Amino acid sequence: MAEELVILSGKGGTGKTSVVGSLAALAENKIMVDCDVDAADLHLIVGGDIEQEHEFIAGSKAFIDVDQCTACNTCVAYCNFDAIKYEDDADTRFGVRFWVDQYSCEGCGVCRYFCPDQAIEFNPVVSGRWFISRTRLGTLIHARLGIAEGNSGKLVSVLRKTAQSMAESEGKSLIITDGPPGIGCPAIATITGADYVLIVTEPSQSALHDMDRTIQLISNFSIPTGVCINKFDINIELTEEIENHLKEKGIPVLARIPFDPLITKAQIAGKPFVEFTDNDTSRSLKSLWNRLREELYSAQSGQVLLKAVNHLKQK
Repeated sequence: MAEELVILSGKGGTGKTSVVGSLAALAENKIMVDCDVDAADLHLIVGGDIEQEHEFIAGSKAFIDVDQCTACNTCVAYCNFDAIKYEDDADTRFGVRFWVDQYSCEGCGVCRYFCPDQAIEFNPVVSGRWFISRTRLGTLIHARLGIAEGNSGKLVSVLRKTAQSMAESEGKSLIITDGPPGIGCPAIATITGADYVLIVTEPSQSALHDMDRTIQLISNFSIPTGVCINKFDINIELTEEIENHLKEKGIPVLARIPFDPLITKAQIAGKPFVEFTDNDTSRSLKSLWNRLREELYSAQSGQVLLKAVNHLKQK
């Protein structure tokens, strides 16, 4: 089973995906996964062509049969999401047409349950699409969730399961996963079962706050964790505060990445930064990858030891 390295950030804008792109360029024998299904953008850096496209169906939503509807208004009274609308329509039997706003419908089924005329049915809906792309850096699995669609955690699980299956069939030893920001359902679905988590943060108060929330989330899963401080030199004092804070928590800082305006130019060029230029920033990213390889090896060794100890306990 391939090892999975997950890269998270407590908030957006820390430069997480730029870091992931460079790690993907440096790593060998890997599969890449973009689990930020609400705003996937890793493909903008690694490029590639879509080879497979799949529909993501994660639930159903209400539809009103106009011919069956008697305009009794019961569904409107029971819908807590204000999803059922109506308007005058001379072409209907009762002069009023009822319909469901698909962006507001939560698929709870209350309207169908209370409809006295059985005029409401639930049909599966396509909530998004997921893709398998072939890039010059390897296979990339990514997705696009529909506007106002839920079940992002389920879509993340589909991507990760597909990645593990492909890694096994193609003999890949590593999965590099670009995770979503925040600590919600998609973040939880991303880190569950991961082998190592790298948090990319920056020296700002909001990033420090959100990094702490991410660390608290990861601690519930007992996953080895390290931190990379991106753009560290925009506020050296706060960078040192973050490092001291992490030292108290026993979490290693694996790298300091300087602020570099060339990062934006690399993104525009559609290239990972380590391929775009050779300077202090790219060398810092290479150093980060070397540290991560050591951390992954240690995490793997720890898992082997833990399994051996548990096996002896069972005896």
